[in-house]
Amino acid sequence: MIAITAATLFTPLERIEHPLLLVEDGAIVEVTSRASRELPGNCRSVDFADDILAPGFVDIHIHGGAGHDVMEPGADALPPVERLLAEHGVTSYFPTTVTAPLDATLSALDRLADAIEAGDPNMGATDMRARPRGIHLEGPFISHRRRGVHPPENLLPPSLAAFERFWQAARGRIRVLTIAPELPGAIEVITEAARRGVCVSLGHSDADLTAARAGMAAGARHATHTFNAMRPLDHRDPGILGEVLTDSRLSADIIADGIHVDPAVVQLFLKSKGPDIAVLITDATAATGMPDGRYRLGSLEVEVKDGKCLSGGKLAGSVLTMDLAVRKVMEFAQWDLQSAVRLATLNAARVVGLDRSGCIKPGVPADLVVLSPSGEIRNTIISGAGI
Repeated sequence: MIAITAATLFTPLERIEHPLLLVEDGAIVEVTSRASRELPGNCRSVDFADDILAPGFVDIHIHGGAGHDVMEPGADALPPVERLLAEHGVTSYFPTTVTAPLDATLSALDRLADAIEAGDPNMGATDMRARPRGIHLEGPFISHRRRGVHPPENLLPPSLAAFERFWQAARGRIRVLTIAPELPGAIEVITEAARRGVCVSLGHSDADLTAARAGMAAGARHATHTFNAMRPLDHRDPGILGEVLTDSRLSADIIADGIHVDPAVVQLFLKSKGPDIAVLITDATAATGMPDGRYRLGSLEVEVKDGKCLSGGKLAGSVLTMDLAVRKVMEFAQWDLQSAVRLATLNAARVVGLDRSGCIKPGVPADLVVLSPSGEIRNTIISGAGI
C-alpha cells in the first residue's frame, strides 16, 4: 500500500486540506485527511509537500501530438502521443478521427479499437502513457458549409448503414459522435447512436434553432468545440448556438487557447454553461509539443506557426495541452484552480460515461495529477504507477 500526502486535494467537488490518500494495487482505497487518520505503519509514504492532488485529466477530443496523428497506420503512432498527454496531466483520452477516405477511416477505427482493447499500457511500465478509453468519430456526418478543414470530397450524408459500418469497424468502441443535426438522415443516426450509449455531440453544423432542438429531442446531449465550425449567433436567428448556450440539458466543450475563441467569449461560455456542464478539450494535432513546421491531420497536411495550426488558411485543430487549457480558464474567467480542474476531469468523464474516471474516491483507479498552486504539472500518476 502507498500513502500519498500533499497540501490539498480536489476530488474535484470537495477540497481536502492536508489529505491522506491510500492506494493499493493501482486503485484508491481511502480518501481522508491527516487530521482524522494517522499514516498506516505498513505502507510506503510519498509526500508532495506544498502541491495539490487532483484527478487525472480526461481529453475527449484529440487528434494527436508529439509528431503523430491517431489515424496513422501502424502500432508506433499512439505511444508517443500517450506519453505527451501524460506529461501534461492527461490520464484518459478519446482518440478523435477526422473526415478521410472511407477505407482509411475504417482501418483507423480498427486500429484504435485494438489499442483500447489492449488494456492499460502502464502496468509494469516505467514511462507513463495516457489510456485510450473510447473513440470520438468527428465526421464524416457534418455540414459542408461548416466543415472547417474536413475534406469535402470525403463527407458523407448521415445514414444508418454508414454508421453501422463505422460501428462494426470500431467493434462498438465509438463513444462520441459529432454530427450536424440539420442534415437529411441525421435524426435517425442520432436516435440509433444514442440508443447504443454513444454521446451524440452537435457540431460542424449550420443548424438553425429548430434543427438543433430536433437533434436534442432525438438524443444529442453535447456540443463540439462551441463557436468553432458552427453557424454564428445572431440576435434574430440564434441558430445552434442559441440552443447550446441556453439549454441546461446540453453539456458543451470549448478550445480555451485564446486563438480559437477570444478570451471574452470563453468567459461568456463559462458563465452560460457554468461549472457543472462546461468541458475543456484540446483538439490537439500531431504538431502539439513540436516546433513550427508541417504535420499531418488525418489525410491533411497542416502548418504550425506561432501557435496556430492551419490548413488552407483555416484553423485546423490546435497545439493546446490540457494543463494550459486549465490555466487559461483561470486567466480568462478568473476561476480558481479547483473550478477549472473540474472542466478537465469530472465534467469530461461524465459526458462520455466514465464513472470511474475524473474523480478521486475509493474504488476507482489511482489516476492522479499533481499540480502546483498555479496549475503547473508536477507529476502524473496512472493506475498507481509513477510514484
